[in-house]
Order: sequence, then structure tokens, then C-alpha cells
Amino acid sequence: MAKIAFIGLGVMGYPMAGHLKTKGGHDVTVYNRTTAKAENWVKQFGGALGLTPAEAAKDADFVFTCVGNDDDLRAVTIGADGVLASMKPGAILIDNTTASADVARELYAAAKSKGCDFIDAPVSGGQAGAENGVLTVMCGGDESVFDVAKPVIDAFARMIGLMGTAGSGQLTKMMNQICIAGIVQGLAEAIHFGKRAGLDIEKVVEVISKGAAGSWQMENRYKTMNVGKYDFGFAVDWMRKDLGIVLNEAKSNGATLPLTALVDQFYGDVQKLGGNRWDTSSLLARLEK
Repeated sequence: MAKIAFIGLGVMGYPMAGHLKTKGGHDVTVYNRTTAKAENWVKQFGGALGLTPAEAAKDADFVFTCVGNDDDLRAVTIGADGVLASMKPGAILIDNTTASADVARELYAAAKSKGCDFIDAPVSGGQAGAENGVLTVMCGGDESVFDVAKPVIDAFARMIGLMGTAGSGQLTKMMNQICIAGIVQGLAEAIHFGKRAGLDIEKVVEVISKGAAGSWQMENRYKTMNVGKYDFGFAVDWMRKDLGIVLNEAKSNGATLPLTALVDQFYGDVQKLGGNRWDTSSLLARLEK
């Protein structure tokens, strides 16, 4: 059993921290900006409540962070009350936020300067994956540190991989989001086309999902898309944040991403329809408006 601090109890972090407590059997202290949510977590799972990130991280062997963006991440790590102010030498900071590769490298250096270690470990699998403890975790950092952290991360993951040095986990997550953007747009256009052609979408998908067109998105989202329901996953606002990170990175490394840039604009159209909190499959809504 390890002593763990978990910072950030959003739709992903809340169940992830729960798995560390229940499935992992670890001693978990939590912190959340909205204290009521942290109090609810403690009532549900046990453990302890930290009033600041630094207080939660004191004496922890592993500190997990899962917050909104680069600025939020800096606030809870290198800020005055951030976790690195109190982490003991040899402790490992594991960041599950989807953030930039630059901030991952920054935190790697900051942790090392404190005698600690750092792994960037963004996740994929959505809210359902977090709740069921079957997330895919993409890691960047030192192999020796990864080997120590992996058995702990296992509590909420079905697949964990070390992608390379610090920042590589975030770069891998960017590839993940590029793939999702293109697949969802293709699925949205296919359903739109099928409806206009007068086809039975249920029958069509039953057939094409077993061929080369099949995908996780088709399997898990076509039914809700077909009836115009978009409250079943990762929000458009968060996807636009992620695609913004992707496109900024592409400017730095010279990658050409025309489809990703276009789909990002399409998600902007969905936001204009009031779909900020709709799930990413809502690309169909802009075609049917």
C-alpha cells in the first residue's frame, strides 16, 4: 500500500481516485478546488481531505494531478501552495491532465530540482473508462520511474505504455485526439448521408460496423447520434481545448494537419449552436441544423 495524493476530482479524477482507494488499496488524500466535491469523495471512499494541494501531497509517495489545462496544472504543482512545495524527495508526480508537451517538460525539470520524479500520463477512454477503471494511459518520463509508477496506475487502467521521454505522453494523446476528430467527422457525415438517402441507419451500421469502417465511435455513439442525443461523453469545450493544443504543437514541429484544423472549426460551429457541453459526436448536429 502506498500513500497517495490526488489533486482534481472532475468527471475523470473523481472515479480514478476512487479506484486507487478501492481497487488499489492505497491510502488516498484528495484535494479539489471545490471543497464540497472533495468532501463527498471522502464520504464515499474514505481517505482524507487536504485543504491545499501542498497539504494533500505532504509525505505522499505518489501525487496524481488531473485538472483542466496548463495554467491549472501550474497552479496546483509549482504555485505557492502547489504539490512540489511539500513533496518529499523520491516521490513521484504523475499528471493525468491533457496538457501541452511543453508544460510536461517544465514539470519534469521542476520535480527533478526538488529531488522528485515526474511522469506525464494523459488518459483516454472518457468518463465511462474512468468509472470502470479501464483507461488507456500514455506516459512520458524515465523508464525506471515508470516501472515504479505503473503498478499504481494499474488501478484505473487497462493499457499503460511508456512512449518516451518527458512530454511523449502528451504528444501521444495529441495523436489520439487527431484520430478521434477525423473518425467522428466521418461517422457524422455517413449518418447524415444515410438519412438523406432514406436508409435504415440501424441496419446499415449493423453491416458496415463489421467491416473496415468499424470503430469504437461507431460502436458506442451511432445510436445516440441517430436520435440527436449528445450527452454521453467528452464535452465539445474540452475537445476544442485539446485540438488547440494539437494545432499549437503542429506549428512548432511543422506538421500539416488540414483535417484536424477543419474539424476544430466544425466544433466551433457546434459551440455556436449552444453545444459547449454536448459530447464530441455532436458534429452531426451542425449537418442537420
